[in-house]
Amino acid sequence: MDDDVFLVRFWGARGSIAVSGPEFSRYGGNTICVEMQCGPHTLLFDAGSGLRPAGEALRAAGVTDFDLLFTHCHYDHIIGLPFFSPVYDRSVNVTLWSGHLAGRMTTRQMVDEFMQPPWFPAKLDICKASLDCRDFVSGDVLRPREGVVVKTGSLNHPGGCIGYRVEWGGRVVAMITDTEHEPGKLDQSILGLIKDADLVIYDCTYTEEEMERRRGYGHSTWQQGVKLCEAAGARGLALFHHDPTRTDEELDEIEKQAKDRFAGAFAARDGQTLELPASGPHRK
Repeated sequence: MDDDVFLVRFWGARGSIAVSGPEFSRYGGNTICVEMQCGPHTLLFDAGSGLRPAGEALRAAGVTDFDLLFTHCHYDHIIGLPFFSPVYDRSVNVTLWSGHLAGRMTTRQMVDEFMQPPWFPAKLDICKASLDCRDFVSGDVLRPREGVVVKTGSLNHPGGCIGYRVEWGGRVVAMITDTEHEPGKLDQSILGLIKDADLVIYDCTYTEEEMERRRGYGHSTWQQGVKLCEAAGARGLALFHHDPTRTDEELDEIEKQAKDRFAGAFAARDGQTLELPASGPHRK
């Protein structure tokens, strides 16, 4: 890996539950998992069903030391963990981070209670990799690897959720999922996390027309993502956490509308890779 390259890979961009079928073939059906390669360092965000193919790719690339940061632990963000092949490899070192349950449950407790009978056939101790579980409080600044700075903040989601701002090599990527906005207001915490970002990965589960009957679900819209990015001076907007009923054709239309409002907008899809040079993101 080039020591100066900042790559973002979407292994899962779907929200709430994984889906399959021809109507979802282009944007994909895996739930949330994003990989960020900051030069020699690999960070994964969330362990949705997209974590399974991410794990196969890491093994094929020989990556044995990396971080996995959770935004929160609703099923669609953690369901892939038992099927993440690197955790069964003795040569692998994984650092697990969470802060959304600060004071209520540690990261170790979270994964231990999830991965056990009757929810899964075996307990966490079948994982042979070295699992270093670390806790933080919203607002903390994390330094998981040399030169990598990760700022954290609270999002508006039932049970709590953490947004992340990753700074490396003069570039910034923000991971903002899951969150519900208040009508007519811009979330100040989010604005701080996405200020002047090269790329904002934002919860665009619904449209504004749908929000009136979706209040309290803990999700936002592409329209709000555009407003936030404009106010914060961000350059790119990845529409993310797609509603499980949203077909490829519907996402095409949403992407078109978003691009008409904000040139840097696009609908993220499984398997998509972006490279962020100093001048901004280039999709592959």
